[in-house]
Amino acid sequence: MLRPRSIAVVGGGYWCQQVVRQSRAMGFAGDIARVHPKADVVEGIRAVAHVRDLSHVPDAVFLGINRHSTTEVVAELAAMGAGGAVCFASGFAEADAEDPASADLQADLVAAAGDMPILGPNCYGFVNAVDGALLWPDQQGCSRVDRGVAILTQSSNIAINLTMQRRALPIAYTVTCGNMAQTSQAEIAMALLDDPRVTALGLHVEGFGDTHQWHALAIKAFEKSVPIIVLKIGVSDQAQQATVSHTASLAGSDAGACAFLRYLGIARVQDLPTFLETLKLLHCHGVLPGSRLASISCSGGEASLVADMAAEHAVSFPALNDAQRITLSDVLGPMVSLSNPLDYHTHIWGDAHKMAAAWLPMAAPHIDLVMIILDYPHTDATAWDCATQAAIAVHQRSGRPVAVVATLPELLPTDVATCLMAAGVTPLHGLREALGAVEAAAGCSAAQDAPPLRAGSSGKTEMLSEAEAKQSLARFGIPVPRGLVVKRADLEGAATALDAPLVLKAMGLAHKSEAGALRLNVQAETLATAARDMPGDRFLVEEMVTGTVAELLIGVTRDAAHGFVLTLAAGGVLTELWGDQRSLLIPASRVDVADALAGLRAYPLLCGYRGAAPACLPAVIDAVMGLQDYVMDNADHVHEVEINPLMCTPDAAIAADALITRLIPQFPAGERHGPD
Repeated sequence: MLRPRSIAVVGGGYWCQQVVRQSRAMGFAGDIARVHPKADVVEGIRAVAHVRDLSHVPDAVFLGINRHSTTEVVAELAAMGAGGAVCFASGFAEADAEDPASADLQADLVAAAGDMPILGPNCYGFVNAVDGALLWPDQQGCSRVDRGVAILTQSSNIAINLTMQRRALPIAYTVTCGNMAQTSQAEIAMALLDDPRVTALGLHVEGFGDTHQWHALAIKAFEKSVPIIVLKIGVSDQAQQATVSHTASLAGSDAGACAFLRYLGIARVQDLPTFLETLKLLHCHGVLPGSRLASISCSGGEASLVADMAAEHAVSFPALNDAQRITLSDVLGPMVSLSNPLDYHTHIWGDAHKMAAAWLPMAAPHIDLVMIILDYPHTDATAWDCATQAAIAVHQRSGRPVAVVATLPELLPTDVATCLMAAGVTPLHGLREALGAVEAAAGCSAAQDAPPLRAGSSGKTEMLSEAEAKQSLARFGIPVPRGLVVKRADLEGAATALDAPLVLKAMGLAHKSEAGALRLNVQAETLATAARDMPGDRFLVEEMVTGTVAELLIGVTRDAAHGFVLTLAAGGVLTELWGDQRSLLIPASRVDVADALAGLRAYPLLCGYRGAAPACLPAVIDAVMGLQDYVMDNADHVHEVEINPLMCTPDAAIAADALITRLIPQFPAGERHGPD
């Protein structure tokens, strides 16, 4: 369907005529047929009255007819054995609020299609610019290419805008998904990977759907060396809602999306300009092995600017080594201060040979990308031809990835960008976008071997007591303090077997500090007195953890869209205030957990800050893995689990507080389970 040798267009309005005209204009070499009750002529092609009147079975069909007729014709095409269809009509599941029958109509469409793939409904279709096949009813800015990137989006309007880019990005495919009634975005992307002319995939995603399909896509893309980047939209308000745990407020749906993409080894970008610039970088150079940059400019202002802006991104500018300094000094002389970023001054400007000689040492083996900052004047861009040729020479002579970067996007003309791209030098429009593109291009990696643990949907929940939660976690090897549950009337003399100091907690409350339900450093003989102003009638008395180096939060939330999200954060009562957290998907390895811990701002505390004793990191990781084991063993009913704080000492990691909420089984009305 996506690489058709024959096209049929069903319908006769403007949109259908555009499909015919654009495929002809793009030079589609295959057969184009038209279906319409009126035997009119468009681009020399006379319509036949019915699909059954076609002279051959088409590979790809554009359906520009109303929603009811769409379903009928899809059934005919499926019976004929057609390759697939684009369903342009709207009024299906997306209109459920206005028309309750629309969801049923979408189900009818899927049933009619059977095994024949369909795009949509409510989508514009696709542009195949390598074969010139455009099942696309509106304007678009693509041109024929031999190879290029594929862009797949859930928004037809965003797709149009992306094709209109004037940044020299070669787009091989632009595909829209619409409602994805039958064929998911991950499945479409996997089909695009089958074309060896596709160099990278850029996906605009609203929601992921089947996480195992996405995992299969990531595995296939890595095996084919086709990198994927994602622009994910739809930040959930979950983290803004009142929750019973700190974990849920930290691990909102967007945190789950970030963790999911990291699990898949797919880089995420935050805006459309960076999306385009990253695709260019990946098209030219593939995945960057790292984000170590060399920056070259003829202005100290630009050198300072790029250094400052880089602080917002995971990139670095390694200091010049001795070999670089010697070569640069020979070319530039003693008056130029040598550093990275490099201001090479202007005395060699205009001599392409000298400029290339001066820039070449910056393309050292330990540098992942050489950034040459050039802003072309719109008054006479040809005056900068020497710089263009020097940049190309540096790439050709060094064999290293080279990019020409304009600080302002409009100061890199399209013809110059096209010339650079043809020579293997990436033209990057905008300094901030360029740095974001480098970070993303270096962030692509292999997916985890196993697919993520499916979470499924949530429902009504119940919360275990802290004592019950700790007993459950202790069975998975997580250390907990010794303690006992006592009624208020029995506090006097109840804890003589425990070692003071003690902790006294009123039971039944998630956030005890805020409710005045927590007392520390209590002696056994003063328990009743300490409990006098505390709420409730049942208390948990425990031995107090001492010698703490740092407090952490470790928790897991059920995220139906992405899986089970494991959150590691600075712990205690100020968890949300610090906002210091990392999220992973389950299953995570010990290496994943160690890397996530190292990414916390609180990590220096674990390592022994300013001479303090370090925490026992293996014990901390053991606790996290134990928590993960609990979730994987109880995945059918666990909703949320949190340890906060996990008290990290030089010898152990102890769950000082724990919370578990689990799903309440929902049985059909009238059905009885268990004993009376």
